[in-house]
Amino acid sequence: MATPPPPHGPYPYAQPYGQQPPAPYPHRPAGTSPQPPVGPYDPQPGQPAPHPYDRQPHLHPQPYAADPGCQFCGARPAVQATVRGHQGILVLMRFLSRRGMFCRSCGLATYREMSAKTLWQGWWSPLSVAITPLTLLMNLGPRGRFRKLAAPTGGFGPSLDPGRSLLRRPVALLFLVPMALVVLAIPTLFVLGAFVEGAGIGKVPTLAVGDCVRNEGDWQDQDLEIVDCGAADAEYKVTRRLDTSEDTCVGGEMLANVEYSPDKMTISCLAPAR
Repeated sequence: MATPPPPHGPYPYAQPYGQQPPAPYPHRPAGTSPQPPVGPYDPQPGQPAPHPYDRQPHLHPQPYAADPGCQFCGARPAVQATVRGHQGILVLMRFLSRRGMFCRSCGLATYREMSAKTLWQGWWSPLSVAITPLTLLMNLGPRGRFRKLAAPTGGFGPSLDPGRSLLRRPVALLFLVPMALVVLAIPTLFVLGAFVEGAGIGKVPTLAVGDCVRNEGDWQDQDLEIVDCGAADAEYKVTRRLDTSEDTCVGGEMLANVEYSPDKMTISCLAPAR
């Protein structure tokens, strides 16, 4: 049996007149609205809808933990800090720093290492004399934060060894001892100055007319001492005192014992006692 030829015309697949094409969706009664498709998490037909407050938000896992751990060993707890160091090189200077997360052991090890190096490397330029003490004081802040942490736990590797404390290291003692001597020398100089002033050492004696003196030094560097005029060591006797620079000693008298005061200068004229 032969196959019939396909229909021809402008609309070969059109429905015959008076016949409607089949509907693509199921028939619904008149006056009803279309229902949205039911999802896998939506309530099924015939079940009550959940209360709005019963719906829980979708929680996404955090990509990083709140405490990422120490940058050296990964242990926790750890704290963010910056440890500083300083080097003085004649006219040049270097400002050093290590910044990141530190556990207790790694933080104390870093603090002691950089502070110890600063103690013997940070003094060798003019400005470094002032910058080095400031750097050491700034490191006390991170040190206090490290000491408050609990012992490190976990991690991917061993923690750094803090080693000896800063004051027990030889490189620190190398400069702490001279600094202590300098600090002690300041009050010592004040005490010696007060003692010298109280004992009258280096003071020029105030002479009056008629006093007898002897010279303990050269005439250019006079060191006059008042003695009794009847003593055998009495060398000179004060004959006059000049209060102005216009007056001069005469008749074989010698200028001696120049005394200065805030408002004038006084010169004594000396003559041989015998």
